[in-house]
Amino acid sequence: MAKQQTVVLACTECGLRNYTYKSNTPKTERLEVKKFCKHCGKHTLHKQTK
Repeated sequence: MAKQQTVVLACTECGLRNYTYKSNTPKTERLEVKKFCKHCGKHTLHKQTK
């Protein structure tokens, strides 16, 4: 049984870490998703952090 890994997403513009989710499959590439940033007030690119 695989253990879930917690992934944190940070805004590329302001650097705020405001999204987390749990992933069952380990990925070699870092995830990049366009999400809404409360601090910036708009949709920005969020990248996976360590």
